[in-house]
Amino acid sequence: MTDAERSTTAKSIGVYLVLTFALSSFFYGKLTHLLPGTKEGPLYLGLMWCPGVSGLLTRLLFQGNLRGHGFTWGKTKYQFASYWIPLVYACAVYLPVWFAGYFDSHSPVLQKMSQKFPPMAVLLVFFLIIATAGVLGSCISAVGEELGWRGFLVPQLAKVTSFRGVALISGIIWASWHVPLIIAGDYHGAGPAWYSVTCFVVMVLGISFVFAWMRLKSGSVWTGMLLHASHNCFIQAFFDPQTRHARLTDLWTTEFGAGLALAGIVLAIIFYRKRGELASAQV
Repeated sequence: MTDAERSTTAKSIGVYLVLTFALSSFFYGKLTHLLPGTKEGPLYLGLMWCPGVSGLLTRLLFQGNLRGHGFTWGKTKYQFASYWIPLVYACAVYLPVWFAGYFDSHSPVLQKMSQKFPPMAVLLVFFLIIATAGVLGSCISAVGEELGWRGFLVPQLAKVTSFRGVALISGIIWASWHVPLIIAGDYHGAGPAWYSVTCFVVMVLGISFVFAWMRLKSGSVWTGMLLHASHNCFIQAFFDPQTRHARLTDLWTTEFGAGLALAGIVLAIIFYRKRGELASAQV
């Protein structure tokens, strides 16, 4: 890559970040100063599409087309892996807690349906719904972020830095984008704000190695969409609601607990060691 190409790539990343945070600021303001009766769902959906819209606009501005954004499907094995990897690390964090006695058999879902059906049957059906329709529905919001973070940012960073740099830089930006809502909004754990931020940032930095590796290996942005949707659905919609609140679970579970932070570190080590499988000369 020539110096001129490197400079253009750096400028495109800068423009992308300015656009992303400028668009997001509108939603930050709304979500951190919610008026009574305001529905959060549409605001969160709008916020999650800010990185994607910015990525598409920036690529069109600098390139004049959307080539390189990763719209090809790639090999299905990478899409399949992107679906189940979040389920594996979620199980590793939550199941020991459930077996230790912190499974909430009185969660709203189980309490409502268990009056007619056995609790375990209800849990299984609920899991299957989350694993299918839930993940598909979550893709609508997840792809909004992923068209930016993995559609634009990761491949641009891969032109100018190593795989470690790609994962860490994209992870820092991705985590930082969430921080305003953790500090000033209602997107946080039960512990102190500093604890929520620390655990969340470590988790995001760790799983960024998975997201970046899958994107670069498959050439497909859809791996990011599936990773993101699967992560959100299994953790936020399935495991968290069925976990009993206690001092231990508040500090260990959710995206703001130590469990997923440690899982992120393990994943970072695993996928950093797999960097040799990537074809890019920058790796």
